[in-house]
Amino acid sequence: MTADLIDLARAGDGDAFRQLVGPYERELQVHCYRMLGSVQDAEDAMQDALLAAWQGLGGFEGRASVRTWLYRVTTTRCLNVRRSARRRQGTMPPGPTPPEPTRLGEVTWLEPCPDDLLAGLPDAEPGPEASYEAREAISLAFITAVQRLPPRQRAVLILRDVLGFAASEAARILGSTEDSVTSALKRARATLRHDDADSPEPPSAPDSVAEKQLIERLTRAYEAGDVDGLVALFTDDAWLTMPPAPLEYQGHGPIARFLTQIAFRDGRTYRLVPTRANGQLAFGAYLHAPRPGDEQASGLLVLTLSDDRIQAMTRFTRGVLPRFGLPPS
Repeated sequence: MTADLIDLARAGDGDAFRQLVGPYERELQVHCYRMLGSVQDAEDAMQDALLAAWQGLGGFEGRASVRTWLYRVTTTRCLNVRRSARRRQGTMPPGPTPPEPTRLGEVTWLEPCPDDLLAGLPDAEPGPEASYEAREAISLAFITAVQRLPPRQRAVLILRDVLGFAASEAARILGSTEDSVTSALKRARATLRHDDADSPEPPSAPDSVAEKQLIERLTRAYEAGDVDGLVALFTDDAWLTMPPAPLEYQGHGPIARFLTQIAFRDGRTYRLVPTRANGQLAFGAYLHAPRPGDEQASGLLVLTLSDDRIQAMTRFTRGVLPRFGLPPS
């Protein structure tokens, strides 16, 4: 059946090509997101990769599976994007001057991934050599960490430790040698182990009693502008970040200062609308207006949990809300 589709697609049959690549499109798009850290960049890279696959189908010799070949085309496209494109620089938010941050973040291009995209992934498990669970490998913490790796190390780690490709398959995808892949993987793992030295406790299970209680406490504090009550939900070493702004605040004191001086200044209050992003709790935040029903979108809050407390809160601009089916007001 696959051979027949390949023959038809080579002859210019677009429907046959769509049938050939259709089963892999969603997982390839998530692969692009892991590689690039941006949903928009991932969509663009995916479309370019599919066009390249369509145009290059004549060169497919069948020595690897269609899936492996598609991963080669897609990974190559993502690596080319990184070589040719200049990284988007961080931008400071409009409004009053924020307090001094703990540090300036590097991954200012990070975007959240709607869980609807992840729900469409095929049921097939990663290969036997994968060392990350699916939930961990799409978390904001993981996506951020791999963005700090050199592009080729990032590709090797995702192919080997997330997708479970054998070293020989990863080498074929990257047009490299097994020795080169093994060496790059060793360096990437060492970097991530160093970054994960203080890994948080696993979060409460989705829809568990503990998670529901946290949602209730967070919503009550955030919608009331209760900074003390909100900060009490954070771990002592929690981070507050806000791509594309490079500002990052760690610990109760710095987070409280930012919330007081910026988020809740002048008595501002919000309404929160729950959703999920990157397999994590998330909320659309809407700034209350004088008239009920006129609340304007402020942004998207994504929570990284450690047990039943907040290890990190990442605030994204309101421009990402449409991807989550959330309105501008």
